[in-house]
Amino acid sequence: MDRILDKARGGQNFLERIANKIPGFKGYRDKELRRDADRIQREHLATLLEECKGSLNGLSSAASRSGDLGVINDIETARKRLDKVINRIRYADRGYAGFFDAIKVDEDKLAQVYDFDERLLSGVDAIRAAAREAAAAAEVKPAVQTMVAAIDAVDSSLAHRESILTGIS
Repeated sequence: MDRILDKARGGQNFLERIANKIPGFKGYRDKELRRDADRIQREHLATLLEECKGSLNGLSSAASRSGDLGVINDIETARKRLDKVINRIRYADRGYAGFFDAIKVDEDKLAQVYDFDERLLSGVDAIRAAAREAAAAAEVKPAVQTMVAAIDAVDSSLAHRESILTGIS
């Protein structure tokens, strides 16, 4: 995400650079840039996970053609959980707190969330690797179950992200 944030900072026009000289505005603008970079990173991760649906579609078609209906429930479970994780990543809270909101988000928590979102890539990579392995596996059922486990791991870590922002453990 730092690369995205640096690119956003470097892309500021003349007027934005002048506005950053106003006391208090630079901090506000920097927070907004960090939030935007975080949103871009999460959208990228969600797009990567969307690609895994193709593997599941292929597995589902192959299972239907071969008459292996026992594995279709596992594939559908993987698809539903994958959709849930994609939506949780894509529409995750940005760490914004309005002036009158009951729960405020401070800088330290916001930094924790950004660090968390950067580490989320390893979980996404694990899901993608499991999807590739499932697509190539001779035994589909255990491969899909491995994929579901990887999806569930990312899902539970997203719950931790939400608890950081809300302050509720």
